[in-house]
Amino acid sequence: MKLPASQVAVLETASANEAQTVEQLAEATDLPPETVTGAVFELADAELVSVEEATEESVSLTDEGATYVDGGLPEIRLYEAALDAGADEAAVEMGRVIGQSGLEGAAVDIALSNYARKGYGSIENGEITADPDADPDSDPEAAALSTLSADESVDEDGVLDQLERRDLVDRSESTVRSVTLTGDGVTAMMEGVETAETVDRITPELLTSGEWEDVEFAEYNVEADAAEINGGKEHILRQTANRVKDTLVGMGFEEMEGPHADAEFWINDCLFMPQDHPARTHWDQFALENPSEIAELPEDLVERVRDAHLNGVGEDGEGYHSPWTEEVAKGIDLRGHTTSLSMRYLSGYAQGDLEPPERFFSVEKVYRNDTLDPTHLLEFFQIEGWVMADDLSVRDLMGTFTEFYEQFGITDLEFKPHYNPYTEPSFELFGTHPTTGELVEVGNSGMFREEVLRPLGVDCDVMAWGLSLERLLMLMYGFEDIRDVHGTLADLELLRNTEVIH
Repeated sequence: MKLPASQVAVLETASANEAQTVEQLAEATDLPPETVTGAVFELADAELVSVEEATEESVSLTDEGATYVDGGLPEIRLYEAALDAGADEAAVEMGRVIGQSGLEGAAVDIALSNYARKGYGSIENGEITADPDADPDSDPEAAALSTLSADESVDEDGVLDQLERRDLVDRSESTVRSVTLTGDGVTAMMEGVETAETVDRITPELLTSGEWEDVEFAEYNVEADAAEINGGKEHILRQTANRVKDTLVGMGFEEMEGPHADAEFWINDCLFMPQDHPARTHWDQFALENPSEIAELPEDLVERVRDAHLNGVGEDGEGYHSPWTEEVAKGIDLRGHTTSLSMRYLSGYAQGDLEPPERFFSVEKVYRNDTLDPTHLLEFFQIEGWVMADDLSVRDLMGTFTEFYEQFGITDLEFKPHYNPYTEPSFELFGTHPTTGELVEVGNSGMFREEVLRPLGVDCDVMAWGLSLERLLMLMYGFEDIRDVHGTLADLELLRNTEVIH
């Protein structure tokens, strides 16, 4: 039997009685570990060796952890200083003890946060006490750090978990492969294995010298599994967002752009949302600390919006009869919907006055203080859109949705009447989930009210909507939890293996 030199070296070194790791074989054969690994897999395919895999955890000290091996954990240093100050008999001023301990900067906070947790004493009202019965010499975390610094293993997972949370150790897992000769491998060795003088790749030297004509090339097993390589690719959510944009552009829409952090005036006030509405509290939206220069707002528009809130619009209009102040309107929030962009464009503030008919859209990220669940995230993508024209009706709005969703294979839309402060009539959209069969809300829509349009200077009808890009994905691909698609819990295997629908 003729085999490549690396495989022959592995066969001659491997044992039928004692398993050897790839690293041990590499050291014995004086070959690179990656070469030995390749040879081992080829031999395993030929059933000349068997390979067993095991997961091995390694634990190493971080730089901070190594510092505490010699200098001591901050909480122990604080305890020792407290004892010296007499805190085992009476409460002592905490600042004095910290000064005696020599702790500075972040080490002080670390000591304070772990002091009471470990039962070294208590900290109350700026004073510290020390438990005289505490034994820092038996501190399990300190002992584990010393053990690890001596290149010995620690078997207490709870202690290692705590040290990892404190960033004092790094834990990693690796796959260890152990190799043993099979019966066929032993037989092959007894019958004799020769080194085949083969070349496994074309090199520039072989080509320029002409030697490639005389060498024997190694055989390749074209049926062997290739190494899995997960290269970067466009995220499925971004792919769908781009497809949505192409679809809307094809329907005659133009794209809007605007800030993620905006004045509440554009986010809520222009939408005829009363300033005491529950959705405008921190329970639903994220407020930012105002920059040094508060957002400048168009004075004439501010006055018209304020009047609409207080007095309503038209002879029979009714305002909210609740307080309205420009100070609240100038507050800076992360936008909870991209309708803030619609207000900027419809008012002419974004790119000048618009004449009907006009169609605009955006596919952008919004931010809401929602409870995380399979259909809600703190940030997600909204498909915003509106059409301004004369004599629009709800039938036009429904027809637009029907045409749009048909482009994505969704033909079973259902509509439910709904209330919004800014649209009348209004309705929600639902689609059937292809896996669970449940109705999934995919968006909200309606005809903008006069109280919204009149202050903006719009004299025609405007139909508008906000749709969820993630929930469109759920209906297209059958995803049951949008946290699988993006966020800290994203399922990478799901994203890698999902076939893109064009």
